[in-house]
Order: sequence, then structure tokens, then C-alpha cells
Amino acid sequence: MAKSSGKYAGIARVGEKGQIVIPKGVRDLFDINPGDTLLVLADEKQGIVITKDDVLFQQFDAMLRGEGNS
Repeated sequence: MAKSSGKYAGIARVGEKGQIVIPKGVRDLFDINPGDTLLVLADEKQGIVITKDDVLFQQFDAMLRGEGNS
């Protein structure tokens, strides 16, 4: 998908050591760079979410200020 759409669909394979490679399109879309910290959230029924840690902190901040009611 084009970067300008704000969306990306791709495949990541898990290596022998459990590592995954985040596709370049996703890294570009979310400005993920070497050394960045990512947060991994997992729920047995709902699946896995990987997000930049600063995104989660921004959402918490908005929620604490009463802006995250969506």
C-alpha cells in the first residue's frame, strides 16, 4: 500500500530465535528506527499489538486529561 494512505499490509516471518523483521513500509509509516523501544501487548483471545512506547504514553496522557473517550 502507498505510504500516503496511512495504512500498510504485509507479512513478517518469525526467525529461529523468535525475532521478527518489521517491514520497511511499516518502519517508514511509523518512523521506527534502530534503537527505538516498542511495546508488545498480547491477549490470548484478541491477538498481539506492537506499538511505539511514546504512542501509548500519548494515549494515557490524553485519557488522563479526559480527551480519550473514543
